[in-house]
Amino acid sequence: MSNDIKFKNNPLNGTSLKQLLVEIVDHYGFEILFAYLNINCFKTNPSIDASVKFLKKTDWAREKVEVFYLYQFKNLPRVSSEQFLLPPRDRVVPEDQTPGEPAELSFEDAERLREKRAKKTAAHAKGVRERAGSGKRFGAQRGERTSHRDNNRPGKNDRQPSAPSSAPSESGNSPWANWENKSGR
Repeated sequence: MSNDIKFKNNPLNGTSLKQLLVEIVDHYGFEILFAYLNINCFKTNPSIDASVKFLKKTDWAREKVEVFYLYQFKNLPRVSSEQFLLPPRDRVVPEDQTPGEPAELSFEDAERLREKRAKKTAAHAKGVRERAGSGKRFGAQRGERTSHRDNNRPGKNDRQPSAPSSAPSESGNSPWANWENKSGR
């Protein structure tokens, strides 16, 4: 499949990042963009040029804005799981799908979406903690640490005190006192 056919129907094809931002900011404004995307460049001294500069440097944020553009502003249906793994600019949009009218967005919907994401994140974190605590970690539970050291060998705290050196130590003055005394300096 040639690149012309592959990307022909993708609304991001031929659209610069600045052009994309101008379109969505003119329609929604920076406040709605921050409410839905939670990207700080839309909150703190927002401007098109500053946002473009940040988004060009930050891949995750740029992809988040491009996904918003495709599925909120252009109102395309969600993609398949294979296409979901691709960056938005590399996705193939079937020819029967055409961009629609921009979705109507509100601050209330943004808050509900944020709460839904927070619950999902908390549930995911709880599941990760449960899986991590369900079995023995590296062969022992916390507090029951096993040692790889041979029990017959003396450990760090089991060592015999070393014999005092024959040279007087100047431990308070120089860390090299023993070496200097041994070498005759």
